[in-house]
Amino acid sequence: MPSCTDQTGRTLSPGSHPSRIISLVPSQTELLASLGLEEEVVGITRFCIHPERWFQKKARVGGTKQANLARIHSLAPDLILANREENERDQVEELARYYPVWVSDIATLADALDMILRVGRLVGREPAARQLAGEIQQHFNTLEPVARPPRACYLIWQSPYMTVGSDSFIHAMMEVAGLENIFRDRLRYPIVTWEEIRDRRPDLVLLSSEPFPFKASHQADLQSRLAGSRVLLVDGTRFSWYGSRLMESPAYFRRLRTAWTGS
Repeated sequence: MPSCTDQTGRTLSPGSHPSRIISLVPSQTELLASLGLEEEVVGITRFCIHPERWFQKKARVGGTKQANLARIHSLAPDLILANREENERDQVEELARYYPVWVSDIATLADALDMILRVGRLVGREPAARQLAGEIQQHFNTLEPVARPPRACYLIWQSPYMTVGSDSFIHAMMEVAGLENIFRDRLRYPIVTWEEIRDRRPDLVLLSSEPFPFKASHQADLQSRLAGSRVLLVDGTRFSWYGSRLMESPAYFRRLRTAWTGS
């Protein structure tokens, strides 16, 4: 395979289609499974929980932020998939000294679809990737616009509370889902207090299942302090995973609309 460029503008030359792939990104691990790379993927992180069969049997190479470099070296990969946000830059650069490392950089649905197509070409599954990206786009095209988007706060962490700014993929998915992000004036993942949330008077407060696993107890606690808002638990993978799981996000957003309207 000739040289290619990843989504950060880095050029790499992976050679022929890779046969020993390590994924450091949970959503891209699931994408590789969807593309049929059962034998080619030799290593994943401990956060790569989908598909379940891979989580149970594939070699684990540490976490997304603390990859085990010695374990990676022992697996002798001929391609590593990483992400600009989810993985540590120093580790990515160190690994790139020895192996082709393809880095994604995703803030929008268009970025995610581009990633799927590029990874498909990279791993020799271009037709399957093209079909997958097309079907995902079709599903999103069927989402009806919301006349009056509810004002929403999406929380990803507790103690301290952390939300999402306008340059995040979750923000883009909130907009697609028909929600107005009350912290769209912030960037990345700002820390906020429950008083700040209260003062912005959201219609909805969404508690994500990841990276912090919000539970019913957290929901009840915040609901007691935010009487003017409706607090809901949501599946974070539908908002933040940018691989093949996107196929299921539009249907999930429709169900969520029913939950927030109560109809």
